[in-house]
Amino acid sequence: MAYTSFAYIYDKLMYDIDYSNWADYIEEIFHKNKKDVSLLLDLGCGTGSFCIEMAKRGYDMIGVDLSPDMLSCAREKAENSGVDILFLNQDMTRFELYGTVDAAVCLMDSINYITGKSDLKRMFKLVKNYLNPDSLFIFDINSVYKFENILSDNVYYDVGDDIAYIWQNSYDKKRRICEFDLTFFVKEKDYYQRYDEVHKERAYSIDEMKNLIETSGMKLLKTYEGLSFSPPDEKSERIFFVCRKQ
Repeated sequence: MAYTSFAYIYDKLMYDIDYSNWADYIEEIFHKNKKDVSLLLDLGCGTGSFCIEMAKRGYDMIGVDLSPDMLSCAREKAENSGVDILFLNQDMTRFELYGTVDAAVCLMDSINYITGKSDLKRMFKLVKNYLNPDSLFIFDINSVYKFENILSDNVYYDVGDDIAYIWQNSYDKKRRICEFDLTFFVKEKDYYQRYDEVHKERAYSIDEMKNLIETSGMKLLKTYEGLSFSPPDEKSERIFFVCRKQ
């Protein structure tokens, strides 16, 4: 599903994400695994905030996203930040690159948006094919626990100076599909413009992920609780996976 006008308010909704902290964490994983990374692929890069943060740190970045609007925002932000990033408008389950990369990431639960196992398996195989030998693939997911106990069938809302939203969830436990109905009201001069979005994410267990990773030809090295180096437990809400091309 491609974002449309939602792309232009995405960053306002993600105001509480500390991209510098995420970048520190990814770099620490590189260091722990003794990896010297120069060319980094970001799958599902959105409006490019993580790409830009890493580019400022000296990495050569490639960002892939399905949404032209998201990438339009990303290119504008990169230009304003004075960094040069290659952004590709592609489906991350069918992406093509010009060559191999030193590492790949897929962050902010972008993996959960891939609701078909066959699509996810195809993506993992593509990642493996485009990684240099012994290189890392790092991604995170919203956990089954989070879908069943935090997101579930709850309703969230927030009211700010320029934007307000209502976020209603509907979780199908049997299919492990969570549907998010989002309604936004964005201030534009003297009135508020309404935007409606429907998103879907799928819950995956650690065992499911391990199987998909290993059948794609990569090895699962570690799983961590979100932005930490502790192992996940039954109440972990975000889980990071560190994989290596074999």
